[in-house]
Amino acid sequence: MKTAIVGYGYWGPNLVRNFNSTEHSEVVMVFDLSEKQLERVRKAYPKIHTTTRYEDIIDNPEIDAVAIATPVFTHFGLARQALLAGKHVLIEKPMTSSVAEARELMEIAGQNNKVLMVDHTYLYTDAVQKIKQLVQAGEIGKVQYIDSTRINLGLFQRDVNVLWDLAPHDISICNYLMDDFPVAVQAVGAAHTANNLANIAYLTLFYQDNKIAHFNCSWVSPVKIRQMLIGGDKKMILFNDLETTEKLRIYDKGYSIMPESDRDRLLIDYRIGDITIPKIPQTEALTSMAKDFIRSIQTGNAPLSSSTSGLQVVKILEAAEKSIQNKGKYIEFE
Repeated sequence: MKTAIVGYGYWGPNLVRNFNSTEHSEVVMVFDLSEKQLERVRKAYPKIHTTTRYEDIIDNPEIDAVAIATPVFTHFGLARQALLAGKHVLIEKPMTSSVAEARELMEIAGQNNKVLMVDHTYLYTDAVQKIKQLVQAGEIGKVQYIDSTRINLGLFQRDVNVLWDLAPHDISICNYLMDDFPVAVQAVGAAHTANNLANIAYLTLFYQDNKIAHFNCSWVSPVKIRQMLIGGDKKMILFNDLETTEKLRIYDKGYSIMPESDRDRLLIDYRIGDITIPKIPQTEALTSMAKDFIRSIQTGNAPLSSSTSGLQVVKILEAAEKSIQNKGKYIEFE
């Protein structure tokens, strides 16, 4: 399969490296508007063609697929052109700037029988796959809540707020683990820059059966934290992505309400047990993602990080932005 990479800024080099080293895949062209960036490509990969004209990719019948790693506001137009030209498309998260755009891309992909996939890389990490296994096996019991923190200093974006930039990772993980879509969203945020885009925000998702998920996202934290707590009614899992060897800790801790409790006298029994640290392989998630994209094209089976997953994330982000604009209004999904 011959692939073109669109955008060679922050994420593009990782896509080139992985797609060029994956079986049944070859990167044949890289597009970027910056000649300086393209010079980096030519030095690292002399055999790969470079161009500042997107039409060179669209009009090339030998190119089977396009991987887009450009600013969010460009995703729709670039992906739409590629799909209409008969190419499979992988889009960096988030999928598009709006639900309407995401739905239109999905419709075009379906009409042209092409794979449309979103790069929710974290779904392919060994740690998240292990958590999914534990949840499905009932190891932690019924999932009751997810509490996520993704904060650091920067990188400020010029076209989207902090939720659109950082939250897609954890929203996609949350939907994957919950195996459900929320019934409502609530979000608040604050902007401390002239462009009025929130650089710190708090997002809450409400699910059926009293399940809840909370996300803390920030570009203005002096420390970098990448943690997610998954709470079940049997056990709890702490996922620390910054840990190199102990990314997961399973806590055999919990509580139960005594049968004789009543409204005025709540009796709670706390349980404190062992802490288990499972061994997690060190497979590069982006490699697994690239393989899944190629596999989906070859077999026709939907990838893990499908366009449906991408649409769900955009739905939540769009509702969250509406909530922020209305000072934390509770937004229900129809």
